[in-house]
Amino acid sequence: MPEQSSLFGSEHPSAQKKEQAASATQGEPLASRMRPRTIDEIVGQEHLLGAGRLLRRNIEADRISSMLFWGPPGSGKTTLAEAIARQTHARFVTLSAVSAGVADLRKVMDEANKLRQFSGQRTILFIDEIHRFNKAQQDAVLPQVERGIVTLIGATTENPSFEVNAALLSRCRVFTLKGLTEEQMLTILQRALNDKERGLGQLALMVDNDALQEIAVFANGDARTALNVLEMVAQGSIAEGEEQRRITVPIVEEVMQHRALLYDKSGDQHYDTISALHKALRGSDPDAGLYWLGRMIEAGEDPLYIVRRLIRFASEDVGMADSQALVVCVAAQQAVHFVGLPEASLALAQAVVYLATAPKSNALYEAYGRVQEDIQQTRNEPVPLWIRNAPTQLMKDLDYGKDYKYAHDYYQQMQIEDPERPPSVKVQEYLPESLKGRRYYQPGQQGKEASIKKWLEKRRSDT
Repeated sequence: MPEQSSLFGSEHPSAQKKEQAASATQGEPLASRMRPRTIDEIVGQEHLLGAGRLLRRNIEADRISSMLFWGPPGSGKTTLAEAIARQTHARFVTLSAVSAGVADLRKVMDEANKLRQFSGQRTILFIDEIHRFNKAQQDAVLPQVERGIVTLIGATTENPSFEVNAALLSRCRVFTLKGLTEEQMLTILQRALNDKERGLGQLALMVDNDALQEIAVFANGDARTALNVLEMVAQGSIAEGEEQRRITVPIVEEVMQHRALLYDKSGDQHYDTISALHKALRGSDPDAGLYWLGRMIEAGEDPLYIVRRLIRFASEDVGMADSQALVVCVAAQQAVHFVGLPEASLALAQAVVYLATAPKSNALYEAYGRVQEDIQQTRNEPVPLWIRNAPTQLMKDLDYGKDYKYAHDYYQQMQIEDPERPPSVKVQEYLPESLKGRRYYQPGQQGKEASIKKWLEKRRSDT
C-alpha cells in the first residue's frame, strides 16, 4: 500500500523549498498531484460514499463486484477507481478504451485466469471510457465477467443503457456520480492552495474570494478543469513583494477566455437538452425555452437540427390551434440557411418564443397515431370506386369514378335549395367501407381549433 496523505485534512509540513514547489507545478499537473488517494479524501458523491452507503461498505470490506461509474467529466470516476485500487487486495489492472484493443483484453484475461488458478488472487479490471469499446471488444470482456475471472469496473460519461451491451450491463451495478457543486469546488480549490506537499501551498498565494468563486462557476462541476485553471492562474499571478503573489478576477478572466460548455452533440447532453427545450415549449415557458435554445447554440449544436425539432413541435404540440406556427418555424429554417449563425440565432429565438406562447393542441399528433394504428391493425381496403380517378375508357367501364359528387357543384346546389344550410356538409363517404364513420381528428378548444371543432361538429351532425 503506498503512503497516503490527507488531501482535505490537516496540512503536512514539508522541507521543500519554494523553488522546488514551483518546479513541481511545471512538472506533473496540479490536477494529477491533487487527485484523492482514498475514499475519505474524495469531495462530493456522499450519496455513494457517505457513511453506511452500499458502495463505501463494499470498498471498505474489499467486496468489489462488477460495476459501472457513470457521471460527467471531472466528477471523480477514475479517482474512485484508483481509491479502490489502493484499498483492495486484488490485482488491479487499468485499460483505456481509447487505446486498448481485443488483444490487450485477451492478455489481461489470460493473466487473470492463471493468477486465479495458481494463487487464487482476484483481478479487478478498470476500463476507462468504456463507452468507446465497440460490440466485439465488450463481448470479449463478457465471458470472463460471467465466470468471475475478472471483476469489471467501467467508467463512462455516456448513458450505459445505450453505450454498453445489454448482456454486460445486466452483470454490472451502475453507480451514478454527480457533477460537483460550487461549494464542493471551492473546497477542492482552497485545499489545493493550502496543501504544501502536493498543491500550491509553498507559493504563499493570496486569492481574492471573487476570483476563486469565478473559477468554481467556470469549472461547471468538473474538478479537473477547476484545478487546471487554478494552476494557470497561479503561474500568471501578480507579484506583491518578494514573498506573496495575488490572484485577482482579471487574471482569472484572462486565463478562462471562453467557457467550454458541458455538451456532447452525439451524447446524453444532446438528447437531454433538446428534451428540455421541447418540454419547456410544451409548458408554454418562453424563458426556459430561450435558455435551453441558448445552451445548444452556444455549445455548437447544429442549428438545422434545432429547427427540425421546432418544425416537428409546431405540428405535434401546436398543430391547428395556430397553423401559423409551422410557417414561422419554416421561415426560421430558411433564415438558418440564408444567413447562418450567429445571425440566425435570433430567428431561432423568435420561433421558440412563438411556439412557447402559441395555443397548444396535440390533436393532429393523436389523429395521425390513430391512423397509423388502423393501417397496421385493419385490412388495407381498396380505394372506393367512386373516388378513383378514371383517365381511360376502360377505367370508366369498370365504374371508376362512378357516382362521384363534385363537391363545388354540390355545395352550390345546396345553397340554392337551402340558403341556411352550411356548405360544410359531407357530400359522400371517402373512407373504405370497413372504416366508414371513423373519426381520427378530434380538435380541442385551444386557439383556432375551437372554431374548427365547432365547424366539424356541425358537419358531422348534418351528415
